[in-house]
Amino acid sequence: MKTFLVDDNGYYGEFGGAYIPEILHACVENLKENYIKILESESFKAEYAQLLRDYVGRPSPLYLANRLSEKYGCKIYLKREDLNHTGAHKINNAIGQVLLAKRLGKNKIIAETGAGQHGVATATVCALMNLPCTVFMGKTDVERQHVNVERMKMLGAEVVPVTSGNMTLKDATNEAIRYWCCHPDDTYYVIGSTVGPHPYPDMVARLQSVISEEIKKQLLSQEGRDYPDYLMACVGGGSNAAGTIYHYIDDEKVQIVLAEAGGKGIDTGLSAATIQLGKMGIIHGAKTLVIQDEDGQIEEPYSISAGLDYPGIGPMHANLSEKKRAIVLAINDNEAVRAAYELTQLEGIIPALESAHALGALGKINFKKDDVVVLTVSGRGDKDLDTYLSNKNMAD
Repeated sequence: MKTFLVDDNGYYGEFGGAYIPEILHACVENLKENYIKILESESFKAEYAQLLRDYVGRPSPLYLANRLSEKYGCKIYLKREDLNHTGAHKINNAIGQVLLAKRLGKNKIIAETGAGQHGVATATVCALMNLPCTVFMGKTDVERQHVNVERMKMLGAEVVPVTSGNMTLKDATNEAIRYWCCHPDDTYYVIGSTVGPHPYPDMVARLQSVISEEIKKQLLSQEGRDYPDYLMACVGGGSNAAGTIYHYIDDEKVQIVLAEAGGKGIDTGLSAATIQLGKMGIIHGAKTLVIQDEDGQIEEPYSISAGLDYPGIGPMHANLSEKKRAIVLAINDNEAVRAAYELTQLEGIIPALESAHALGALGKINFKKDDVVVLTVSGRGDKDLDTYLSNKNMAD
């Protein structure tokens, strides 16, 4: 049977694999051999489910947004990941990976972060489980996501500002991998998205798949059927999107719509629309689409959103686009800001800038009146208020 999920060799079609320095081979191999056994063990499942319920506050609601539905002429449900503890979907993955790290006997945790949400989630879980945590974050992002930096420090994490390159997510990831290379024995690297060497993209997708598992049950009780006509999510690395679509990925009656960061426009040179602009390359241990110049040098992406300006894309999503399983739309900065103000004023929900890109895609699809649409609000917008206020003119 044809599947869009990962194959036995760690590939999604021609994307994926594990391209890693020799020094990390044993770590990644150990993870590859054990992650499914651990994730499917009864003790892991029980501890994970209990923390998701009592600590994170799951299931997150599936909310019928009446005024938004009226505006776009269909039935729009919002999957409210913004209501999770720490304010985003990132906590689902952080808890799962830290539980896994403990079972692998690793006692130091490192992470990379862009918008800071994954850093906050990892620091939160490390505080809960009494483990030291180091978070690498580009200096540019440290400045624009100041509140999240202070949250991480308050949680006891060490935040390392990275000053190489564009000083954003790509550079933070490079630095985290460098550190991991120097401390492979006792350190576990919690990757925040469906990127990196196999098995990370599959492991993160599995941990986030609680999102689509809940959507199935919630739609069944609210609509009398367990699938929507459209599933919509934003993609940077792609973890909230992977979680949203996981249990529907091979069900082709469900149309997948992914929204990536168009920045100032895909032909301006200031964009992070990797699926539209990328060419096959290798980034952070995986073969995928990468924004690069003629010489194969990675180009700096740009987005108003710190969580989406990554020059690669998860191999799962690269394959979905290549195989025409997903519609991928580039949403520009001004479209995202406008969509954020619209949701705020129609439904009283302030979304994260990342999620606002998914909302910005609503106007680009011709929905029918009886279409059921599920759109994941991956995070809440508190962290982005300064950006919203200073770019309010985009919403007019």
